[in-house]
Amino acid sequence: MTTGAQPLTSPAAGPAPKSHFVEADGLTYHYHDLGSGPDTIFLHGGGPGCTGWSDFGPVAPYFAENRRCVLPDILQYGRSDKCRITGPMWDFHAARTVALMDALTIERADFICNSWGGTIALALAAYYPDRVRSLVITGSMPVFYGPLAPLPERGHRGRAARDVYYGGEGPTRDKMRQLITRLEWYDADRLPEQTVDMRYEQSLDRGERELAAMSDSPRGDWQDLTEQLGRIQAPTLFIWGREDAFLTPDYPLMLSRMVPRGNLHVMDHVSHHLQEERPRAYHAVVEGFLLSVDHP
Repeated sequence: MTTGAQPLTSPAAGPAPKSHFVEADGLTYHYHDLGSGPDTIFLHGGGPGCTGWSDFGPVAPYFAENRRCVLPDILQYGRSDKCRITGPMWDFHAARTVALMDALTIERADFICNSWGGTIALALAAYYPDRVRSLVITGSMPVFYGPLAPLPERGHRGRAARDVYYGGEGPTRDKMRQLITRLEWYDADRLPEQTVDMRYEQSLDRGERELAAMSDSPRGDWQDLTEQLGRIQAPTLFIWGREDAFLTPDYPLMLSRMVPRGNLHVMDHVSHHLQEERPRAYHAVVEGFLLSVDHP
């Protein structure tokens, strides 16, 4: 889909709205809460310095015109608890996200997710189907087997980028800009400097740096969700960047056929963070999908 000429610089996230904190299953989540209407939870990606607001700040205000938008920092990120995870990682995050929903008295929600957060939401939808109305998944990697699954070196590219970013002389603003433009954005000229600043400053967080420095994995055991995808009954939109640096569009095509009610939209001239790079176009596609879920 082509939507006409794009501005040279994408809109940066504005000042973050009021912070909220809530305890869920003994762990503290930081989150933002804006708008009113159907409960909609945004789960961000797993790159250094990512938070709910850094990943969805440019687009969430559009959705907040007619939805309640809850943007948590995933555990180990942002201002949420920097707990260590043992056992299957997606099982852990799915269960804790349900606990977060309980703490916020959210019975059922739409989920709009990027990368790491999308895999969490897919696991949640498989294990807790009554809690999910619909799913929007961008750039996530829940499956490591099959003819279209990523090669091992491609699948571990994000982990390697984290090691490089925190290694050597440690985090720098230039390294953050290089990471974003190499792996997350298609057009470096569009990247707002405020976005680089936000991600870089958060990446200096003491808890995040301690997790990155651990020799063993504090993030839990990697899981393949091949079996779980077939259980998902919620309508699911895989919305993908045509130039995604991690996974080309044949991969979400495979995912959309594995999920019983899967759909696929591929957006041009974007990479891994299309909700930031082209927020208006992203909102238009996703809002249309959510309306179709409400009024089939």
